[in-house]
Amino acid sequence: MFLARVIINMVAILIITYLFPGIMRVDGFYRALAVSFILGIVNAVIRPILIILTLPLTIFTFGFFLLIINGLMLGLVSYFVPGFYVSGLGGAIIGSILISIISWILSISLV
Repeated sequence: MFLARVIINMVAILIITYLFPGIMRVDGFYRALAVSFILGIVNAVIRPILIILTLPLTIFTFGFFLLIINGLMLGLVSYFVPGFYVSGLGGAIIGSILISIISWILSISLV
């Protein structure tokens, strides 16, 4: 299941970098695969810790702070993966929203 999610996220990242090059840019297919794999690991390990630590702020903002956390996770991956660029925190937030939407559409269409 993890491998399927990685491939779906990789395709979503490639689609977003093709349609919106001002938001994010990736240097090739294998970089997108690496970004998707590392993003999956970061979302499985670091994201739950951040969600627990910022739970009062998330409740206070009615869950909208989760968008910032998702953007931070994408920005963190862009920091560690050479060849993957995100245009600031705003671009990371928009990119994470677009990755979620496109991954959801691809997951539904493959089922």
